[in-house]
Amino acid sequence: MKITAAVVHERSGPFTVEQLDLCDPRADELLVEVVASGMCATDLHGRDAYHPTKFPKVFGHEGAGVVRAVGGAVSKFKPGDHIVMAYPWCGECPNCKTQRQSYCLHAFDLKMNGTRADGSTLHSKDGKPVYSAFFQQSSFGNFTIANERFAVKVRVDAPIEHVCALACGGQTGAGAVLNVMKPRAGDSFVVFGVGAVGLSGLMAAKIAGCDPIIAVDVHEHRLALAREIGASHTINHAGRTDVVEEIRKITGLGARYTLETSALPAVFREAVDVLMPAGTCVLLGSARKGTEATFETPFLQNGRTVRGVIQGDSVPQEFIPLLVDHIMADRFPIEKMITFYPLAEINRAAVESSAGKTIKPVLRMPH
Repeated sequence: MKITAAVVHERSGPFTVEQLDLCDPRADELLVEVVASGMCATDLHGRDAYHPTKFPKVFGHEGAGVVRAVGGAVSKFKPGDHIVMAYPWCGECPNCKTQRQSYCLHAFDLKMNGTRADGSTLHSKDGKPVYSAFFQQSSFGNFTIANERFAVKVRVDAPIEHVCALACGGQTGAGAVLNVMKPRAGDSFVVFGVGAVGLSGLMAAKIAGCDPIIAVDVHEHRLALAREIGASHTINHAGRTDVVEEIRKITGLGARYTLETSALPAVFREAVDVLMPAGTCVLLGSARKGTEATFETPFLQNGRTVRGVIQGDSVPQEFIPLLVDHIMADRFPIEKMITFYPLAEINRAAVESSAGKTIKPVLRMPH
């Protein structure tokens, strides 16, 4: 079928909105009418070929929409269902078999190669392949194909334009707190970087009853939003060298939990240095290969934990509906960080996101 999608033709090139051909769903696949898709830094990293990739390519990995057709072997979905398209995993590797799908040993290829696992593409133009299946969805278009295994059914009364932002950034930040840290009421929490992932973690910390909740960033408008949705204290990092000292003054003994989203080694070091004994720092920021950070060994020996987390250690079919319930109960006001753009203005969304002006761009699809 003919669809409208945003295509990147070369490394760091612009998104161009074009007519493409979309294949029919296979037996285990869904045809999805995409209502909206979040834009995440990973989409821009893909555009800029941070990792080896092929062009032309359709990106987008925070898609949500309505099922319009299902393959013959699909049993969990039917036309009319509202879904979020989550991250892919192979289902066969040791991590997948032990409920660690977010650390699938084949996830990188499934996310980045631009094809299904068998090498086939979802999109084409004039008979030539257009690399797609980005995160096995390529949601920067008004229709796409999703595999039943990676789709998550959500309640029909939830706003699709909001819940799309849970697919990657939302569940990554919130999952790092609720699935990994598992804080108790009254535990101190600091988030370094309050973009979409950091704010999702902050809202989760608020749900868990953390106190104090401290937000650190270089953008005052982000810090203002952090205060609105739950931060008890905010620190503007721009030009400051005393962030660790300031946090220690607020917390007394240091922080029980810190969340680091910038992937800047100096900031990561601060997120670790501010931990109290037996405290935990979770790294969510995505850095290029070769980026290194250093820490003082005796400091870490005092029971402090530093670990990375992918996709919030989430089982999406369980965790995303939970977050949707929080949204509907006004406990997770994700809409406050969203700015909407029509697909035709995708390049403006990318520029304003990279500049920090927009926290979570969400693209509305043409229909």
